[in-house]
Amino acid sequence: MPKVSVEIPQELLDDLDEHVGDEGKFVNRSDAVRASIRKTLDMFDEIDRRHGRAETDEVE
Repeated sequence: MPKVSVEIPQELLDDLDEHVGDEGKFVNRSDAVRASIRKTLDMFDEIDRRHGRAETDEVE
């Protein structure tokens, strides 16, 4: 799996860390970031569908 390096403001990292670990929803930061990216991309896809910009996998 490729690795990506990003700069994140401390306040976002602090908020993220509240959801990571034994008492959190995510096992680690990477898991949390991947889940967030997936959810955001799903939201973008839905917005594109509503605006008629969605690409389809259908063959004509």
